[in-house]
Amino acid sequence: MDPIYIIIVIILLGLAILDLTVGVANDAVNFLNSSIGSKVAPMWVILTVASVGIILGTLFSSGMMEIARSGVFHPEMFTFKNIMMLFLAVMLTDVIMLDVFNSLGLPTSTSVSLVFELLGAGVAVALFSIWQNNGGNLINYINSGKALAIISGIFVSVAIAFIAGSIIMYISRLIFSFNYTKSFKYLGALWCGFALTAMTYFIVFKGLKGSPFVATDFTNMIEANMAKTLLITFAGWTIIMGILQLCRVNILKVIVLVGTMALALAFAGNDLVNFIGAPLAGLDAFKNAKEVFAATGSIDNLYMDSLKGAVKVDVIPLLAAGVIMVLALWFSKKARTVTATEVNLSRQAAGLERFSSSPLSRAFVRWGVNSNRAIKKLFSQSFIDKINSRFMLPEKNIKSGASFDLIRASVNLTIAAMLIALGTSLKLPLSTTYVTFMVAMGSSLADRAWGRESAVYRITGVLTVIGGWFITALVAFTVTGLVATALVWGGKIAVFGLVALIIFLLFKSSKFHKKRKSAEAAKSQILEDESGIVETSTTEVRESIKLMLDIYNRNIKGLKDENRNLLRQIAIKIDKLYKKYKDKRTYEVVPTIQAISLKELDIEQEYVQIVDYTYEITKALRVITSDSLTYIENNHKGFNDEQEADLEELSNHVIKLYETFIRKMNEKDYSKFSVISELRDEILEICANLTKKQIKRVKMQESGTRNSILFMTILNETKNIALQSVNLMKSQRNMYETRRRIAEQTPLKET
Repeated sequence: MDPIYIIIVIILLGLAILDLTVGVANDAVNFLNSSIGSKVAPMWVILTVASVGIILGTLFSSGMMEIARSGVFHPEMFTFKNIMMLFLAVMLTDVIMLDVFNSLGLPTSTSVSLVFELLGAGVAVALFSIWQNNGGNLINYINSGKALAIISGIFVSVAIAFIAGSIIMYISRLIFSFNYTKSFKYLGALWCGFALTAMTYFIVFKGLKGSPFVATDFTNMIEANMAKTLLITFAGWTIIMGILQLCRVNILKVIVLVGTMALALAFAGNDLVNFIGAPLAGLDAFKNAKEVFAATGSIDNLYMDSLKGAVKVDVIPLLAAGVIMVLALWFSKKARTVTATEVNLSRQAAGLERFSSSPLSRAFVRWGVNSNRAIKKLFSQSFIDKINSRFMLPEKNIKSGASFDLIRASVNLTIAAMLIALGTSLKLPLSTTYVTFMVAMGSSLADRAWGRESAVYRITGVLTVIGGWFITALVAFTVTGLVATALVWGGKIAVFGLVALIIFLLFKSSKFHKKRKSAEAAKSQILEDESGIVETSTTEVRESIKLMLDIYNRNIKGLKDENRNLLRQIAIKIDKLYKKYKDKRTYEVVPTIQAISLKELDIEQEYVQIVDYTYEITKALRVITSDSLTYIENNHKGFNDEQEADLEELSNHVIKLYETFIRKMNEKDYSKFSVISELRDEILEICANLTKKQIKRVKMQESGTRNSILFMTILNETKNIALQSVNLMKSQRNMYETRRRIAEQTPLKET
């Protein structure tokens, strides 16, 4: 038997460990976001509870393993060699794709990834087999009926989760309102009893059905007496919750923590197949091939009938997988990144939005506003006022630092756990990401967390995540198909080459994520104190000035040399810088000011002005670079020697202005600041003289129309740059001097 198959099995098991790690990093959001968002307990308590749920869930997940081996394709149609390449293609693609989404902080569906990877690899290998055998029918290889049912179930769950989350959250808020302390005193035990009964029904009575650890007689007895069992369960949980409430225990916290464990259990029970299903199937195929080879001496025509039917997985691999998932949960930094995205989109309060608006999100908001106005006309004002009173957010109702309250957290967890456990009992690999994300989005919408101030940004975020899901399906199918084709064609060389490529991509992804997190950490420092915002702003001003000066100088050079590529490069750079400050000005400034707690309003004022002035400079630069690129791309005649000399002189004065200020920043010495104003005045005077000079050229017909328009555009925008640059420099100086005055407790001296 060729040793390559042993190597493939080892690679598959290694990829299984990696997939468990990146998979948990992506799916941790599914069971952590409600606990983290509501600040129900310290992080170590939340992680401990979730860890217990994961371990229990893995022990009851073997019933889902057949999805990886017979849920999408017919294994008996594939030879041993081809099925091993198929599973290897699935795992190679899955690891890198999930890691990319984790690095971007976007939750995606591991279930959708697995299904479409199996489908893509199955189709690719089937086509290869048909070509190899000079005939065949693709439909005989693919389990199209089951695959369609799985895919339909996954996408239908999105709508069900959103609707269920919206309706139940709306009813819950009408019952309890945001000021729920009084009403919860009387209804809390019943509420928690219902939530725990629902979790018990779907996790224990449904989710564990068919598990080898649960006796069939016991489940049959439960099924026969379900109504009585549920009634007893509800009564028992209600009494227990009532007793705890009398003992002054916050039973809502109990519900959220139990819900976290239940959802972690449901996640592990449903999603473990996504991470180890293919490797375990490959291992079983290898064991079968080894037995056949020992008996016959050949496996060339061995087809994988052995992968059909029910799957029995030993407890050891399941437990080992659970331990790896728990370790990833505790130590993966990428898990925190993905969790932050969902919590940010569902938080109750306004603040810094991660996503900008889009035409589609604006259309949704307009439709929502118009629909709301139409619905209001159907009811009396007194009725509307009474409904609105249930959604009024009193001060200090939500725990400091929490994104939403415990009522919403309990709804999120209960509904999501019920839906996922139901899918598990039906052996449908529902997407835990889709379900939990859409429940959270539905509940936040019903809870009026998406106000007029934030709705367009939240909806854009939701659409971005949902768009990522469809991209997941398309990319998973396409890439896995290509990888599988490369493996069956390339053999051993392709195996080692693709493994090396995956290692390289994982290394690059890790570096990207570290860089991204460092940038976010630097941004968050603004919110700490005067030193944080001053140091961060100073660094940003310094880097922006250097970049803007470089773009300005390279634009002049590009015009002189008529270098289209250079002008195109700097146009792209300034577009990015312009968009950065436009978004910063539109979406970040006010939320940042709201979050900053400073002693001096002067620093906040200067921070706002720094952002505004930098935005104005980038806008002027963008006009210069855009018009210059258009001019050269249209093949207009370049500037003459005299014009080039004029622009060179102007550029030198701009360089002198910026370099003088950078030197002052580096030396932290803003004395004799008047030299900056003098340099600005010189630039303005040069621009005025050159404008007159160009007008004379036009009158003397020494310069064409397009030439003159571009030349004077550069002069006008350079004046704007000079004016706004000095304003920026003054604001940065004032911010630094104010911070120093605070530190020294001395009056600010005029310079």
